[in-house]
This record gives sequence, C-alpha cells and structure tokens, in this order.
Amino acid sequence: MKNKKTLVLGATPRPEKYANIAINRLVEKGHSVIAIGQMQGEVAGVKIQTKKIPLTNIDTVTLYLNPMNQRDYYNYIIEAQPKRVIFNPGTENPQLYQLLQSNGIKVEVACTLVMLATNQY
Repeated sequence: MKNKKTLVLGATPRPEKYANIAINRLVEKGHSVIAIGQMQGEVAGVKIQTKKIPLTNIDTVTLYLNPMNQRDYYNYIIEAQPKRVIFNPGTENPQLYQLLQSNGIKVEVACTLVMLATNQY
C-alpha cells in the first residue's frame, strides 16, 4: 500500500472521538499524518497543530468538522491541492463539494475508518 500523506482536520486528543481513532489507524497503516484541531495534544506520535500550517504534497484531507466549522478552511484545503477530500459522517457539505470539484479535487462522502478497514483507502 502506498503512503498517502493525510491531513486530519478536526483532530482531537480525546481517545473516544473518531478523528483520534482515524489518526491511530492511519499511522498503523503506514500513512504520514498531519493533524489540525482546536486542542493541543498528541495522537500516535502525531502532534496536533492548533493553527493552519504550510502544506505540501497532501494526498488526502479527511474531515471531522461540521459544515459551519469547515468554512474557515475552504481556501486552506483548496490551496493544499489534495487529490481528494473525505467527508466523514456528519461532515457532508454540498457547498464545499462544488468548490473542491471546480478546483479539480475529488470528493468522497465516506468513512475513513471503514475505508482503512476494508483496504479501500
């Protein structure tokens, strides 16, 4: 499996949250992870950033932010030019789908955890 450099938006140090579980599974599967969230912390050796940092060579952005909280990241995601953005359950956002697709970025409405578990990531 190819290492897919992944940005987890909505990362959290809280172990019961899906974003946290996703970081752990991504690292277990050998993917490079960048995590951005509101709370500082570390998950599976990945430091959670609390500010937007410069991004390069991002393959996938996986969202764990509700649509209202995604707005601050629209341009950030588009400027990173990932190959795809995964909208996990609860993050569906048709407005952002259109923006991404018009910038040549693939939209996947899916679950990162299921994709990893079934080797579809």
